[in-house]
Amino acid sequence: MKTLLIVDIQNDFFPGGSLAVEGAHDIIPIINALIPKFDRIFATQDWHPKDHASFAENHEGKAPGDQIEIHGFKQILWPAHCVQNTKGAEFVEGLEMDKIEKFFQKGVDREIDSYSTFFDNERKRSTGLGEFLKEQNLLDIYICGVATDYCVKYSVLDALDLGFNVTVVEDACKAVNLKPLDGENALEEMLSKGAQITISNDIF
Repeated sequence: MKTLLIVDIQNDFFPGGSLAVEGAHDIIPIINALIPKFDRIFATQDWHPKDHASFAENHEGKAPGDQIEIHGFKQILWPAHCVQNTKGAEFVEGLEMDKIEKFFQKGVDREIDSYSTFFDNERKRSTGLGEFLKEQNLLDIYICGVATDYCVKYSVLDALDLGFNVTVVEDACKAVNLKPLDGENALEEMLSKGAQITISNDIF
């Protein structure tokens, strides 16, 4: 049984949002075309409190792109994004949501960022996604969404670590690319750790 995991298709990561990923709108029709090909479909949602520690505005004298340490872990500072109960945290208009059966929220702890859809960055809190998928015996996961070099990548790495069979749908993902090759490097890292890489037209 094939399972599709749609990562963070939210307004703030799309053009006009506070942390927009260039070209992100291009993947919406691709994801919509993927949906009928899957038996089970789930989505994740970045869901930050407004005082989240990863927001540059919550650190005096800091700007987006600066790096700090939180609990001994390096943390890139971002513009405030996907704040709970705001327009920016809502799913993008045009994403076909009818067949998405369950949503998993991440980044809810103000002290810890959460790129992965499975755990926070310190692996202290589970979102419940991994446990749910295993309870349902859904071990073959296809992942798409934003961003290739952050939330997609860390979700894939955690899924592999948890024993899932993971395929990344490359053309249904977009990268932030703080550095020009971040997206390509992320795909190479995921592949080296055991993920499969495919494109949407090769999924039946």
